Amino acid sequence: QVQLVESGGGLVQAGGSLRLSCAGYGRSFSNYNMAWFRQAPGKEREFVAAITWSGGSTNVADSVKGRFTISRDNAKNTVYLQTNNLKPEDTAVYYCAADTRPRRPGYDFVSAFWGQGTQVTVSS
Repeated sequence: QVQLVESGGGLVQAGGSLRLSCAGYGRSFSNYNMAWFRQAPGKEREFVAAITWSGGSTNVADSVKGRFTISRDNAKNTVYLQTNNLKPEDTAVYYCAADTRPRRPGYDFVSAFWGQGTQVTVSS
């Protein structure tokens, strides 16, 4: 059974940092693009950051550019999201996604595995 399990969320004050992790189980994700999305209460899920299967290229949403960094360790089958200088508007459930199609040159995640999410709450 394929699973993505997020961890590392929590309550942090504005300006603080968290490192989110997403561990994959049931298959190797080393050939698949992966991403982080988030969903705040009453809002639609939005893209945060993505990384290619090789880790050679990343894409980050403008709203978090310069503050968030995505990375991956294929040997550990894990993708990370380092979040710095957190703001109250970053409060959301953060979800990990893995494309089901190997070695795609671009990101769309229309066909993806999803984790259950981890809550990030930033207090002002």
